[in-house]
Amino acid sequence: MVKRLLHLILLLGLIAAFPASALTSLQASVDNNTVSEGESIVLTVTADDSLDTQALNTQALSADFTMQRPRTSHSTRMVNFNTTKETQWQMLLLPKRQGHLMIPALTIDGVSSAPIKITVKPRGSAPKQTKNVYMEAHLSSQKAYVDQLVNYQVKLFLGAELQRGVINEPVVANAQVKQLGEDKDSTQIINGRRFRVIERNYAIIADKPGKLSIQGASFNGDIVVQSQRSNSLFGFTDSRPIQTQARNVELTIQPKPASYHGQWLVADLVLLNEDWPEHADYQVGTPITRTITLTAVNTDESRLPDLDLNLPTSLKSYPEKPQRQNTVRDNKTLATLTQTTAIIPTKPGTYTLPAVEVPWWNPHLNKQQIATLPEKVITVKAAEQADIPAQQTSLPATETSTPAYWMWAAFIFATLWFITTIALIILWRKYTQNHSSPVIKSPTSHQDSVNKKLSLKQACQRQNPSEVLLSLQQHFSHVFQQPMTLDKISALSKEMANAVTTLQRSAFSKTTASIDYDKILQAADRLNPDKKKKKASSLTNLNP
Repeated sequence: MVKRLLHLILLLGLIAAFPASALTSLQASVDNNTVSEGESIVLTVTADDSLDTQALNTQALSADFTMQRPRTSHSTRMVNFNTTKETQWQMLLLPKRQGHLMIPALTIDGVSSAPIKITVKPRGSAPKQTKNVYMEAHLSSQKAYVDQLVNYQVKLFLGAELQRGVINEPVVANAQVKQLGEDKDSTQIINGRRFRVIERNYAIIADKPGKLSIQGASFNGDIVVQSQRSNSLFGFTDSRPIQTQARNVELTIQPKPASYHGQWLVADLVLLNEDWPEHADYQVGTPITRTITLTAVNTDESRLPDLDLNLPTSLKSYPEKPQRQNTVRDNKTLATLTQTTAIIPTKPGTYTLPAVEVPWWNPHLNKQQIATLPEKVITVKAAEQADIPAQQTSLPATETSTPAYWMWAAFIFATLWFITTIALIILWRKYTQNHSSPVIKSPTSHQDSVNKKLSLKQACQRQNPSEVLLSLQQHFSHVFQQPMTLDKISALSKEMANAVTTLQRSAFSKTTASIDYDKILQAADRLNPDKKKKKASSLTNLNP
């Protein structure tokens, strides 16, 4: 008896393990059948069988709706040995137009769902406080010029808790779209309902004149809503996909005016400022750092032109790479270009630094304007040379004359004077031959030469380009007994000219150059006049 009972229970379990029937029902439902333009609909399709994910064909929906990829879920329930299986598809639909639309019947294995009528009202017809999510967009101007920055501001209003989501930028043809700054997150009370507001700014810069159609920014995500499932035992909330889109707008782009001259730049305001060492002593070989900042309101940093300083030839310039930046303040875009340049005077004198001018177009006044830095006049002094000995001057020889006396007296006196002079010369030569002594050079002059050469060698060992340039000036100023500028040093030899150029590039610009400091010492040593004199005197001694 017990054995028969066990067999019966096993048989019933096996029967319950298999479905009683195949697909018999396909149901379709929406969360809302009346929406405003730009709002989304959640379509849920449920089949009473375990089906493949690709079993549902949604191609018929593409005529009137933009669809997201469906989410598929499977479930199995057993009640009193009665097993039921279920497959559910959930997808987000965005109506393509206003009016009355129809979600057609969907069919799987000969089983179809019922069609659903949808009414799409004009945008903004539904009260905002009844919506969970919606978007608004604004343009800073309805008209713009080619290359002019137009601020596209979009706000996302969330009346429900956001689980996840992403804001998609507006879609524009023949234009550059670029996000400006960071998102702003705030809250706002609208007709008694609290909304979370996320604000984002985009720059739209058109490349061609004409009509520019802007497809509004959109949002895709999931919000948390109250669960409506009857079989929910513990969960009281559910995740609902949602999509919304800002309205499409049109922008009129005007061409560059024919009357404009110079590199094209359109902005609300353009300013030039500089950082300059005022009241400083400008000396030959000493670098002067000049920093110029170009600021433009409501334009992109990529549109700012490079600055042309056009300095005199005696002022060598070593510009750094310009720094460009965009910032957003009070919904206005500030584009800045910062140019830092090292200026090295090579000759003393008075120089005029030309005015710096940047032409630009004012779209509010519809006329060309020029941002200007006035010209600047500077006086450059010769480099101060330390420990340079003063040049010795020789005293001019004095001429002697004898007064005219009586002829005979003068003749006798001249004869006696001549004989006495000859005798003194002979005695002096004999004395100097017996008591000759070597010529002693000035120890101070020799020590200075050694110090200057040692200073140059130590600067080369430290591989400091600025220090080597200064040591070269001090060394050659002592060697040639006159102030030596870098231009004069470069003129001494081709090797020295190349060395000075390489040292200046490494000292005052961002680019690095390979420097052979040993060759610089050898080139400086070959230019020593003392060595040339020694070679010449040794050749002279070979001649009889």
